[in-house]
Amino acid sequence: MLKEAISSIGSQKIAERCHVSVRAVYKWSEKGVLPRTEYTGETNYAEQIEELSNGQYKKDQLLNIPR
Repeated sequence: MLKEAISSIGSQKIAERCHVSVRAVYKWSEKGVLPRTEYTGETNYAEQIEELSNGQYKKDQLLNIPR
């Protein structure tokens, strides 16, 4: 789901919105998961991606959290 979202939205847009490098977003895509800080509550990249996609990709889906 994360790879699909990044491909759909674009690495550059996500990097700008999340204040990270395009390389960081590329790493998320390759690994298929967001960084550890996302799961410990230190960052909110999944929320940012959800907003950029206008709700097409939900935070819980991006974090692989079962509903």
